[in-house]
Amino acid sequence: MSAVIPIQNAAPQACADMPVLRERGQREVFCGLTGIIWLHRKIQDAFFLVVGSRTCAHLIQSAAGVMIFAEPRFATAIIDERDLAGLADANAELDRVVARLLERRPEIKMLFLVGSCPSEVIKLDLSRAASRLSAHFSPRVRVLNYSGSGIETTFTQGEDACLASLVPVLPTAPADAPAQLLVVGTLADVVEDQFTRLFQQLGIGPVQFFPPRRSTDLPAIGPQTRFLLAQPFLADTARLLESRGATRLAAPFPLGAEGTSLWMQAAADAMGVPQDHVEQVTAPARARSSAALARHRSQLEGKRIFFFPDSQLEVPIARFLARELGMQLVEVGSPYLHRQHLAAELALLPPGTQLSEGQHVEKQLDRCRAAAPDIVVCGLGLANPLEAEGMTTKWVIELVFTPIQGFEQAADLAELFARPLVRRLRLAV
Repeated sequence: MSAVIPIQNAAPQACADMPVLRERGQREVFCGLTGIIWLHRKIQDAFFLVVGSRTCAHLIQSAAGVMIFAEPRFATAIIDERDLAGLADANAELDRVVARLLERRPEIKMLFLVGSCPSEVIKLDLSRAASRLSAHFSPRVRVLNYSGSGIETTFTQGEDACLASLVPVLPTAPADAPAQLLVVGTLADVVEDQFTRLFQQLGIGPVQFFPPRRSTDLPAIGPQTRFLLAQPFLADTARLLESRGATRLAAPFPLGAEGTSLWMQAAADAMGVPQDHVEQVTAPARARSSAALARHRSQLEGKRIFFFPDSQLEVPIARFLARELGMQLVEVGSPYLHRQHLAAELALLPPGTQLSEGQHVEKQLDRCRAAAPDIVVCGLGLANPLEAEGMTTKWVIELVFTPIQGFEQAADLAELFARPLVRRLRLAV
């Protein structure tokens, strides 16, 4: 079981062209404000100011687990009854809050004004506010805005909206700049460091990451830029990067040993690195990953899994669980299937996999109950009721709060699914 997984090009299979069940109805998802939790940890000199209600503030604090003495780099400018009734000048109130914040926190170099359902209801133009405040506080602080409203989005799209707001302010690479690789998507620092070392060993460089750890280190973009998506939910960011002349490298996502191998192979092919060198450099990491996955495979092989649509991570995770751990896919639901970005992933899914796009939660609950899977992947709103019915669940939000990309994290990803099954087995009487 510890054999090295060879790097293979993904061959199209029937699943890539199979019909998708498209559903529209009630949805059960978090809003995009949740993305602030991992974004504020990544961009270390940025601050995220949510313009919203007390409910927004409670959501962020609950998701982040903020202690009373902590001083995180996010907050909420509360919209109260006077704002909703039009008795107060919302822009003047916002200017006052921002001025007080920047006076108290002089280390802030980039401020995001994050829209919410309440700010959109009162038609507060945060784009104009950001331009006004950026002009006032420039060059010390750059002020940008994006929407984290949950009215029409799922929770991971908050990151997409944030990174998309940054693309227009990225510097332009010189015309004579050499080809460069850009990794797009928020990664934990430990994962970023691992990828950096592997790219260096492959001789690929310069490699930059977006978002960067410091807002002053924004990557330059131009026709020489080749970028790999580290997350499958960055459709708007990818489109804007391509409009700046950058080229997306098609690849599976770096989840599991196989996905990470093919992801790095795509970068190597674009940069002219011979495949035998890629095999040599990545072989030790692939061997460690395969050995670490072996014990989880014994716990997960043959188990049936059902994915409710929530994060857009469902397809690559399903591919990993099916191909590297032998799990059976009952249904793989996703809020949105970006056919172009997921083409390599869809080609690797087992033929006949049931795919669904969008959500009609009542119909999906009926299908899930009828299938009686061994484990259900869903949001917090569905997990407790399903647990009460005797099902084993895995919270989707853990999959974005936990470092899961790369060779060294493959076993950690597998353990996220093995742990609830083991717990259920131990609690069984």
